[in-house]
Amino acid sequence: MSWVNAVIHGILLGGFYALLATGLSLMFGVMRIINLAHGSLALVGAYMTFLVVEHVHVSTYLGLLPVLAGALVVGYLLQRTMLERSLRAGELVPLLTTFGLLIAIANLLQYFFSPDVRGLSAGGIGTANWRVSGSLTIPWFDVLVLGIAIVVLGGLQLLLRYTQLGRELRATAADPDTVELLGVNARAVYGRAAAIAVATAALAGVFYAMRSNFDPSTGPTQLIYAFEAVVIGGIGSLWGTLVGGIVLGVAQTVGARIDVQYFALAGHLVFLAVLTFRAIRQSVGLRVLRRVEA
Repeated sequence: MSWVNAVIHGILLGGFYALLATGLSLMFGVMRIINLAHGSLALVGAYMTFLVVEHVHVSTYLGLLPVLAGALVVGYLLQRTMLERSLRAGELVPLLTTFGLLIAIANLLQYFFSPDVRGLSAGGIGTANWRVSGSLTIPWFDVLVLGIAIVVLGGLQLLLRYTQLGRELRATAADPDTVELLGVNARAVYGRAAAIAVATAALAGVFYAMRSNFDPSTGPTQLIYAFEAVVIGGIGSLWGTLVGGIVLGVAQTVGARIDVQYFALAGHLVFLAVLTFRAIRQSVGLRVLRRVEA
C-alpha cells in the first residue's frame, strides 16, 4: 500500500468514525453526558438488523429502516426513564449509569445471540472498487459511508441552526433552567436529542457490521474510537467530529503502513498528543491571565 493510498483509505475510514461519533458528540453537547454505552447501542442496532434480515429475508439496507425507527423510540425512552433520573442525581451518576448499561447490553447480547461472530451483507457495493492505479484502489462502500456521514452531520447542523427543535436544543444545552421559564420542556428536548443520538449510533453499528465481523464484545472497542474522534475534533462540535474522525483514520492507516501492529497504536498516540497539547495550551493561558490580573 502506497502512502497516498494509506491517506485516502484513512480519510474514508474517518468517515465511519465520524458517523459513529455523531451521537456521542450530540449527547455531550446537549446534555453533557458521556455515554459509555454508545458503542454497545450501536452494536444493538447491528444485531437487530441481523434479526430483521434473517427472518424477513430482505437486504441489509431495507432491514435498517425499521431498526432506525425503533432506535429513535429506544433513545427517547432511555432518556426519559434512566438518564433523566441519573442527571438529577449528580454529574458522576450518568457516567456510572451508562457504564452499567454497557455491561448489561454486552451480557444480554451474549445470552441471546451467543459469542459467535456474525456479519451483514453490504451487497454488490461491498466488494466494488475503483482502481485508480496499480497501487491505489478506492472501495465504493467506504465512499458511501463517508458520504452518509457528511449528510448526517450536515443535516444535524441545519436542524440545529434553522429549525425550532434546533433552537430548543441549543438553548437547552446553554441553560436548561432558563428555557423552562420560557415554556420549553427541557426534559422532552433531552429525550429528542437522545433519540437522534441512539439512531445515529444504530446507523453506524449497521455499517460497521457490513464492513467487518462483530460479536457481543465489540461495543467497547468502537466506543474508544468514537470518543477519540470526538475529543480530537473538539467536544460538542459536529463538523469537528468529522475532522477528528478523519485525523484518527489517517493516523491508523499511516501507522499500519509503517507496521501493521501500529494501526490502533498510532490513533491512540495522536489522541494522547491532542490531549497533551490542549492541556499545555490551557496551562499557558491561565498563567498569562494571572499575570494580566496581577
